[in-house]
Amino acid sequence: MTPPPDPAETAFELRAVTKEFPGTLANDRVDLSVRRGEIHALMGENGAGKSTLMSVLYGMLRPDSGTVKVDGREVSFASPGDAMAAGLGMAHQSFKLFDSLTVTENVVYGSEPRRFGFVDRAAARRRVAELVETHGLAVAPDARVGDLPVGVRQRVEILKLLHRGARTLILDEPTAVLTPSEADALFAVLRSLADEGRTVVLVTHKLREVLEGSDNVTVMRDGRVVARLRTPDTTADEIAAAMTGRAVDLDRVYEPGVPGDEVLGVSGLSAAGVHGADLTVRAGEIVGIAGVAGNGQSELVEALAGLRPLASGRVTLCGLDITHASAARRRVQGLAYVPEDRHAVGTAPAASVADNLAMGHHRTTLSHKGVLLPKSVRAHARSLIERFGVRASSPTVAAGALSGGNLQKLLIGREMAHDAPLLLVEQPTRGVDIGAVQNIHEQLIAYRDAGHAVLLVSAELSEVRGLADRVLVMYEGRIVASYPKAEADERTLGLAMAGGTAVAADQDPVVPAQSTAPAEKGA
Repeated sequence: MTPPPDPAETAFELRAVTKEFPGTLANDRVDLSVRRGEIHALMGENGAGKSTLMSVLYGMLRPDSGTVKVDGREVSFASPGDAMAAGLGMAHQSFKLFDSLTVTENVVYGSEPRRFGFVDRAAARRRVAELVETHGLAVAPDARVGDLPVGVRQRVEILKLLHRGARTLILDEPTAVLTPSEADALFAVLRSLADEGRTVVLVTHKLREVLEGSDNVTVMRDGRVVARLRTPDTTADEIAAAMTGRAVDLDRVYEPGVPGDEVLGVSGLSAAGVHGADLTVRAGEIVGIAGVAGNGQSELVEALAGLRPLASGRVTLCGLDITHASAARRRVQGLAYVPEDRHAVGTAPAASVADNLAMGHHRTTLSHKGVLLPKSVRAHARSLIERFGVRASSPTVAAGALSGGNLQKLLIGREMAHDAPLLLVEQPTRGVDIGAVQNIHEQLIAYRDAGHAVLLVSAELSEVRGLADRVLVMYEGRIVASYPKAEADERTLGLAMAGGTAVAADQDPVVPAQSTAPAEKGA
C-alpha cells in the first residue's frame, strides 16, 4: 500500500468525491492524494470513473459532494480556466490542436505574448523554442501541426501546458495513439518533468508503461478506489487483478490454427507507400504484420480495403479478382475491415451506438424491402453491446460520447458480426482496457477457428506474437520477412523491423542500406 502523502508535499487531494449521472454513479466517495514531483498512474478499465474524477479535478465537472484541495488549499473550480490559474493542466486523449497552424501558434493560442496590444510573434517563437530546449521535447516551433506525426503532436500538447505554467500535468490516455518507441520517448520527457518538481498524473490502463514509468498507482473499479500501490512493490498481475476483479493472463500465446483454403491472395501489389507486396491469408489463419509505424502497414491494408488506389499488382478474395473493385464491392465479396482511425474512418460519432452497429447490416439482416426494422436494429445493438462489453448508458446515445476503448469495442463487434470470410484489422486493442483486450483476443481466435481468415496489424509485438499463426515484417514499404509462429521471437522480429537480419547471438546484426530480403510468397 502507498503511505499517505505529507500534506506539505501534496500537489492535490480529493476527498470523498462523488459524481453521479443519470443511471450511473461514476465516482463513489473517491479519495486521491498525489505528491509533488511524482508520476502517479490512475488506472482502471473503461468506465471505471478515472476520466470523470480528473474532469472534476480540472473544473470540467462539479462534484455532487466531496472536497478538492490544490497545494493544501480547498478550491471550487467553476471552469478549466480556474484550474489552469491554480497550476493544473490537462491534455485530453483526443488532441485539441489546429492542424493548419504552426507549433508556436498552437502552443500560445489564447495566451499569446503581446506588445503594444498586438501578438508578439517573435516573443512567442522564442518562448516555445526555450520550452523545447529546456524540456528536450524535440519539436520544430515553425512546423505546421497537420504535418506532424502523432507522437510529436503529443509533445505539442505538453508544451501548451508548460507555456501556461502548469505544475501538475494530467494526461488522459497519453499513449493511446502512440507507437511503443513514441511512448518510450514521452515517458523520458515526463520523468524529466517530475525530476524538476512537477507532478504528472497518467490516466491509463497500459501496464507496461505504468510499471516502467510511474512512482505510484491508484486503481479504480466501478467508480471506487480499490487499490493504492507503490510501483516498485507491485506486479502487472496484481494491478490487472485489481482493475478487473479477476486473474488475467496478460501474456497468453494462443495455439496455432489449422489453415485451409486461400482466402486472400496478393501478388506484386504496389501503391503509395507499398512496394511489390506478395502475401496470402488462408481460412482458419491469422497472419500478423509487424513493423515500426510508418513502414507501409496502414497503406497496405487501405489498398486491400479499396481505400487506396493500386499502381500495380493483383488481389483476389475467395478466388475472385477484386483488384479494381470498389470498397463497397469488396465488402459484398466478403471483406470486413477494422481501420486504425476509429473516429474518422471506422465510425460516425454523431450517430447513435445502435446506428453505428447497424452499418453494413442495414441492407441485409436489419431491413425489409429497403426499410430498416427498428426492432431488429435495437436487438442487434443489444446483442453486440453485451457480447463485446461496450459500456454505453443506452443504444441511443451518440457513439462520440463513448470512451475511446468502448468505441473500439463497438467497431470490432460490428465488423465481426458480418461473419465475412476475411477480416482486416488494424490496432484491434489500441486504447482498450485489460479485460476487454483479453475478450477481443479470444473473439479473434474464435473467428479464426470458425474458418475465417484474419490479417492483423498491431504496434504491440506481444499481441502479434500471441495471436498470429505467421508474422510478416514490413520495412520501408516492403514485406521483408515471414516467420512461422514458433520462430517469431522478439529479437528476430525486432531485427527485421529495423531492416536487419537475424544472426547468431555473438554477432552484430547486419543492417543493409536497402532491404533485399525476399518478400513472402505464401506458406
